[in-house]
Amino acid sequence: MLERNRRERRVMNRMRIILAAGATALLATGAAWAQLSLPGYFGGRVLDTSTVVPAAPAPGSPQAQADAAIFAATRALKGTPRWDMAVADLDERRVVYAMRCALGVEIRDLADAPKLSRVLLRVAPDLSKAVDTPKAFYNRKRPYLEQEGEICTARSEALAKSPDYPSGHASWGWAVGLILAELAPDRAVPILQRARAFGESRAVCGVHTASAVAAGRDNGAAVVAAVHGVPDFRADMEAARAELAELRAKAGPLEGCAAEAAVLVEAPW
Repeated sequence: MLERNRRERRVMNRMRIILAAGATALLATGAAWAQLSLPGYFGGRVLDTSTVVPAAPAPGSPQAQADAAIFAATRALKGTPRWDMAVADLDERRVVYAMRCALGVEIRDLADAPKLSRVLLRVAPDLSKAVDTPKAFYNRKRPYLEQEGEICTARSEALAKSPDYPSGHASWGWAVGLILAELAPDRAVPILQRARAFGESRAVCGVHTASAVAAGRDNGAAVVAAVHGVPDFRADMEAARAELAELRAKAGPLEGCAAEAAVLVEAPW
């Protein structure tokens, strides 16, 4: 009980740091992010997904060995278009822009889609809490701290202190993908393909294990499934659906989509 209370305090302290830093960064990207102060759909409740995601692989287990092999193999992707995609996918705030080819419309700034912005900004704190609870529980080290190899981002103390499992990046990318697929069901397959790749970019980058990425998808799916029980979410989704349909109707041709499709054809491992 005492250890669980300690874990919960660590989670809440980390959440305060994340949200404070996120507010500064996001407010700088456009007026729509000024809604960051909106409460999550779950209010103060934390969706504990520790028993939803599979248990983190034990050291020496077949899954842990597979994670190590994938980390080693994907270091060879440096300098390839797939590595470049992983670098572009580092910024979680650009996830909707990353989906432009899949979605069929380019949304560079969520100020251009305030209703969609509202949905994502209210889901974000709920998802962050749902990520940090199992992260703190399993407290698994990131792969580059266990193995030699280059990663696609700067090594920092903050990154090293943030546990590997499950991947918050993959949780967020999959949650956004599920939301966008619901809003634009005719584009569901390419949206979810790109959302999967967004999460897999973390393993390509070398900052998460493949199992942490897979657990992130489970985590994101659990949050999106649960939030459908909140009337405010369903109402906001209806407003976002109409807004996105209008944006898509006005959209012109997009550049770079053939090159992206060529990258997505081949799985990174």
